[in-house]
Amino acid sequence: MTTREWLDLVKQKPVAFGIEAGFTDLRNIHNAWIKDFLFSREDLTLQAHRGSYKTTCIAVAMALMLVIYPDNNLIFLRKSDDDVKEIIVQVVRLLRTDMFNALAQGLYGTNLGLVKESAFEIDTNLKAGPKGASQLIGLGSKASITGKHADIIVTDDIVNIDDRISKAHRDRTKLTYQELQNIKNRGGRFINCGTPWHKEDAFSLMPNLQKYDCYSTGLIEPTQLQALRNSMTPSLFAANYELQHIADEETMFNAPVIDDGSNTEKIYNGICHLDAAYGGSDSTAFTVGNWCDGKLYVYGMLRNQHVDDLLGEIEARREQYKAGTIYCELNADKGYLLNRLEKPRRGYHEKQNKFIKISTYLREVWDKVVFLDSTDKAYINEILDYTERAEHDDAPDSLASLVRELARNKGPVDVDVTISAFRSLGL
Repeated sequence: MTTREWLDLVKQKPVAFGIEAGFTDLRNIHNAWIKDFLFSREDLTLQAHRGSYKTTCIAVAMALMLVIYPDNNLIFLRKSDDDVKEIIVQVVRLLRTDMFNALAQGLYGTNLGLVKESAFEIDTNLKAGPKGASQLIGLGSKASITGKHADIIVTDDIVNIDDRISKAHRDRTKLTYQELQNIKNRGGRFINCGTPWHKEDAFSLMPNLQKYDCYSTGLIEPTQLQALRNSMTPSLFAANYELQHIADEETMFNAPVIDDGSNTEKIYNGICHLDAAYGGSDSTAFTVGNWCDGKLYVYGMLRNQHVDDLLGEIEARREQYKAGTIYCELNADKGYLLNRLEKPRRGYHEKQNKFIKISTYLREVWDKVVFLDSTDKAYINEILDYTERAEHDDAPDSLASLVRELARNKGPVDVDVTISAFRSLGL
């Protein structure tokens, strides 16, 4: 192929470089995305649903940039260092393919070589300019950007589940994005890519938004889409696949408080509650909690596993947080689980309506709850999505049960949970 033919291929069908490298699920829509990444002169923000191969397109585009813009500096930002490594490795794999080497031969008459290759940097033999920095530098969102500069800054999935449940995380991500403005070279540009999680996340700062929901891409078959819808709460499906933020009028919990890790000892000498799963779609929820200084400090674990497989970890967490009695229901297993737990332990027969229990005990103290930062994100999410019709309610049920036991043991809140009291609340 001539130089012109190679340039035409890059301009018209850059997706071919990804398909040749083994990314055979890429389609025409991905060709359009990669072209936008490569040739847009303005800042660009792409929101696309989960499973749309947007990150694969980012990897293909960055690999092509290293060849067709060899004197440009790129900075690639993801949420964590491990996330960055995953994509840098993917870019290296692309650059080592015969097609990328042939592209370098066609454009410059030389083989493509990697002068520097690490988990966070890539430099090729094509760079001719005087800039000392590597062509591509990968950074986690908590890394220092002081002294760095780039012609093209690519952010990918810097908004994630942490930003949904924590205002502190949202503010931190926004600050990171704002700091990036200072390292963009004159005439440079941003490429932002990801999926929204909260109406006030960092996407609210990003310009020139293009949105591709699960219906517009045609990448997910209707049966698969229905299975995904059935596997999660409506708000999560709306955010991750429809790219919408829905406010469920029936949800009763929001704005959770998450500790920064400096108050772990305030949970010590509390109690535990275990809501066990024995298979199926239910999850095992384990909660540790204690009142201290007018706040209810909580650790929560939520795993889609049989309780028997988690007993070792549960007891380890119980010891870690120096907790006492562990409570569990006897209704389902006639005491099987209770006898497997270490003492002190206590079983009880649940007679209370679950929605009433959650709507009173947990709702009453919600503004006083502080989650330890080690709490499973899925545990908090399940509480945020709880309604009377929620399919999954193991986490809020476990926490409400723990609050009730603390109240019975001289906790600061004493809620009279009866049908009449429930109705008087207007719930």
